[in-house]
Amino acid sequence: MTIRNGLLMLSAAWVVLPSAASAQQAPQSPADIRVIGHRDPEGLLPDQTEPRAVSEVGPDFIVKQAPTLNAFQLVNLLPGANLASSDPYGLSTSSSLTLRGLGQDQIAVVMEGAPQNDIGYYYAYPSQFADTENLRRIALAPGSVDIDAPTVVGAGGLLSLSLDDPKATRGVLADLSLGSSAMRRVFARVDTGTIGNSGLKAFLSYSNTRADNWRGAGFDTRQHVDAKLLREWGNGNRASLALSYNDANSSSYPSPTLADWQAQGRKFNYDAAYTPGNTRYWELYRAPFRNLYASAPIHLVLTDRLTLDTTTYLQFGYGNSPYGTQLATTGNFLGNQQLADPIALPGAVNGVATVLGNYTGDQMRAGQVAKLTLQAGVHRLTAGLWFDYGTDRVTQTYGAVGSDGRPADPWGYPSRAIRTADGRLLAYENQRTVTVTKSVFVADSIALTPLLTVDIGFKGVNLLRNGRNFLPGPQDRVRRNSFVPLPQAAVRYAIDDRQQLFANIATHFRTPNEFTLYNSYYEGAISTQGTDRLKNEYSVSQEVGYRYIGPNLSASVTGFHYKFRNRQLATVVDNGGALVNSTLNAGGQTSYGVDGEIDYRPAKGVSLYVSGEYLRARIDDDLPVGADFLPTRGKRAVSSPTLQLGGGGTYDDGHLFGSIAGKYVGRQYATFTNDESIKGYATLDLSIGVHLADWLDGKRTDLRLNGINVTDPHILAGVQAVTTNARDTVGRGSTVITGNAPSYFIGGGAAVVATLSRAF
Repeated sequence: MTIRNGLLMLSAAWVVLPSAASAQQAPQSPADIRVIGHRDPEGLLPDQTEPRAVSEVGPDFIVKQAPTLNAFQLVNLLPGANLASSDPYGLSTSSSLTLRGLGQDQIAVVMEGAPQNDIGYYYAYPSQFADTENLRRIALAPGSVDIDAPTVVGAGGLLSLSLDDPKATRGVLADLSLGSSAMRRVFARVDTGTIGNSGLKAFLSYSNTRADNWRGAGFDTRQHVDAKLLREWGNGNRASLALSYNDANSSSYPSPTLADWQAQGRKFNYDAAYTPGNTRYWELYRAPFRNLYASAPIHLVLTDRLTLDTTTYLQFGYGNSPYGTQLATTGNFLGNQQLADPIALPGAVNGVATVLGNYTGDQMRAGQVAKLTLQAGVHRLTAGLWFDYGTDRVTQTYGAVGSDGRPADPWGYPSRAIRTADGRLLAYENQRTVTVTKSVFVADSIALTPLLTVDIGFKGVNLLRNGRNFLPGPQDRVRRNSFVPLPQAAVRYAIDDRQQLFANIATHFRTPNEFTLYNSYYEGAISTQGTDRLKNEYSVSQEVGYRYIGPNLSASVTGFHYKFRNRQLATVVDNGGALVNSTLNAGGQTSYGVDGEIDYRPAKGVSLYVSGEYLRARIDDDLPVGADFLPTRGKRAVSSPTLQLGGGGTYDDGHLFGSIAGKYVGRQYATFTNDESIKGYATLDLSIGVHLADWLDGKRTDLRLNGINVTDPHILAGVQAVTTNARDTVGRGSTVITGNAPSYFIGGGAAVVATLSRAF
């Protein structure tokens, strides 16, 4: 899917064919290639010839949406995408995206060719991504990832973000937005134009956003900087450097159980006022994070048949996901050691103090992916390497809280945390993990005929984790080493210059996250046993699809099938008060379904769009729990709605523009035994705007009004923490397996945003 003049469009391929003369010759040179296709009356469709399902969101659509929306929110209408967002503005990290029922930790995200997923837990955090004004393209491939993508996840698909190139002429763009919940945002971007005779051009942008929580007490702040430096020369050579810096302090929205929701609804919030001993005061649940992403993609044309592509990247991040708790001056443990001497706790009353529980992560990641591509007759050969080195320092410490309930150090720096009487860091968790990933990949795209192309490829991935548990106890060093071969193949056939058929088969794997390696302790005893023996998830996926592109109608339909071994499901566990991302092994799973989308353009400036998905996802095995088995075989997979429908329309006549977008998501189960679920729901977004340039000085000036969730549905939007069973269940061996209630995301409420955009 792409966007044309503000119109939501399907992605359908132009067919790239050899000319009649060159079809009888080999090898082909670039000059022999011509494009066969039909330009749509309202613009150019992207050249999409990949043998897999791919949809796109482009800048002409993005610019008409509320500027606070993140990339996950912008792809929500696409087939198979299901976003559970607890914040209408996209500022909070309390959200989850699934594709074809596969979770956010299964979806690979790259920006400017660099990975965005957390190296330890595989999550990507959309509120940290580039500002939407700087995004040129958001591409979503729900079934597979590119063979050269620097990622070890991807069974759920690939989300690719591309930054806008710097403009060739100098210019300034400024946005001012005001909205409900006291939201205010400013954005400014400066383009240098081409700098002298250097051929360099660059842009630098800054945004500042603040908004009150739409429910409960608290507010969010976000400062963001994007920059890009670009140099192009010769016949297609290109080198760039992209930077994205994010500094945010986001409120965590509490996630209720079903009983909490039925009893309190949207009133299930943290407390607005502090009283002594209160651990649910809102200021104890604000999560500050700072992140820097740098990426340097280079494309070099070495000869008329050989090209080199490299991307070098570097990432830094530090943040805290705090919570309120109480700590006693005596009776404490450090790992498996009981502390004989009392701890000095500021503000302690009768030996007990309210403290800030810190869950901090300090990450660094660097890597490079490089590939050579050679055109040799009918073969396009690719070979490459990927290397990635990352460190993750995780501590769960405690910090002082003042008499007014405010943390002395909301960032949770270890240097300012509470210590034992002998000066050691008092920590519930204290570890450092080094993850090294090495990959080699080769591929061949064979043009068997002018209409038929077959792709085959192989990717070998080695992932090594070395870690140290700094807590006293039987565990010191941890290690896990995995190597997995990942073959893939695809075929595409051009029926004519408007129609394509494609099919593919791909393999994916994922090693358990780093949390599973480490022991956790409670009152001196091991509460969670770390292990390196959990099996890797492995899956095989297939797609069969058809595309059509016409002057007024575009359409795509894709059938898909997945088979999983050791399916890993993301959940959240309470680890000493901190809500920690973890995984559950759900055994085997089989999924199949159909995605479809249609875009109809009955008149200039008018577009009507419909998308849908049918999904059947079933658990293949009974789940082992203790010495028994839960009866889960044949049950529906969690967070996998059977039916999703999206639809909308856009209008733009050059003066007035507007859009409407609706989404329906069916019932979602939250447990492996299917004994608890949330019902289906629908959302609706509206926008209206006016182009003012013709009435002013001819420079771009837009005024728009965006309505988010305008029907204000009171809903549970998704599952935050899945469990095996919500109710006590009799296992296959006749033992009673105790239930544990899942928790959910409360869907974001209604919001209205007015934005004035002006170019200078």
